[in-house]
Amino acid sequence: MMTPSTEVELAEAVAGAQSALRIQGGGTRDIGAPVQGAVLSTTGLSGVSLYEPGALTLVAGAGTPLEEIEATLAAEGQRLAFEPMDHRALLGTAGTSTIGGVVAGNMSGPRRIQVGACRDSLLGVRFVDGAGRLLKNGGRVMKNVTGYDLVKLMAGSWGTLGVLTEVSLKVQAVPEAVGCVLINGLSDVDAAAAMSAALGSPYDVSGAAHAPSGVDRHPMTMIRIEGLEASVSYRAAKLAEALAKFGGEMSVERDADKVAAGWAWVRDVAVMQCGSGDVWRMSVKPSDGPKLVEKLRALHAGLHVLYDWGGGLVWVQVPEGTDVRSLSFEGHATLIRGSSKTRASLPVFQPEPAPLAALSQGLRAKFDPRGILNPGLMG
Repeated sequence: MMTPSTEVELAEAVAGAQSALRIQGGGTRDIGAPVQGAVLSTTGLSGVSLYEPGALTLVAGAGTPLEEIEATLAAEGQRLAFEPMDHRALLGTAGTSTIGGVVAGNMSGPRRIQVGACRDSLLGVRFVDGAGRLLKNGGRVMKNVTGYDLVKLMAGSWGTLGVLTEVSLKVQAVPEAVGCVLINGLSDVDAAAAMSAALGSPYDVSGAAHAPSGVDRHPMTMIRIEGLEASVSYRAAKLAEALAKFGGEMSVERDADKVAAGWAWVRDVAVMQCGSGDVWRMSVKPSDGPKLVEKLRALHAGLHVLYDWGGGLVWVQVPEGTDVRSLSFEGHATLIRGSSKTRASLPVFQPEPAPLAALSQGLRAKFDPRGILNPGLMG
């Protein structure tokens, strides 16, 4: 394993590479088609180099542990707004997640419906491309020699366009209070309708999820509200009133620790952490989710399901080797957990339409002309 400790060392390692490189942060997210190659780790590029709480900005090396970032922010009453998922329990991996890995995978949790994805909090990047060139874009530098929006391109590129060395992020103050409207016993269809109503309400919802089999194995719908104490109390009560028409057993949880634990359960897809089988992450219109799940249930009894983003994100756990895309639905699907055999035989990421695929190939040719950065990982 190569573990450069400076950008210069990293650039030299990439420029001198004679074969494929497997780019890795903390090694917690083994997602994508299997990559053969020498491991190039970013963990040596660690540390917070700039943090201005008043300006809500933070700059850190790509190899900085996510836990360190979160602890630094928490000390000032701040957080990463996009709530990045911890994949370790779901994937059975160890190690420590890095902020570069979070950005490379565009890891975004339940709060995405309110604040956007990781890329929407990304202000700037520094990275080494496949030719060993150091490029930078956004943030405090504002240098863009390529004409591309590199900040947006690098988020979700999974190390196939360049090796991140530094990221600049906008952060968010932790709200004074939090509340969660809980509804027990709703069907998937009614839960989708209730979540849609909540998100369309004026009550500024920051999370909407439904588990057909929740912590207590009964259907549980969760609607989160955050903000000032008086505002949260008012909005949670009004929202509960508005959602009463959907039936179910209604309650409002105001204990911050319990609410945080519940949303961590959703964020990390805890319902699928045990047992075998493949785990797919499917993005659809919220109203289409229940119908898609019904089709899957007809094929696979005992299906584990979790709806997030108001039903726009559907997690399913299916028997190994199942290609959920064969159901032909509007949306896209990503294989998050699967055996090496499954990941080698099925496209892990949603196949792109021809025009978009051509654009992606052109970008990779531009930034990785030798095709050595995580080759084949994204198909």
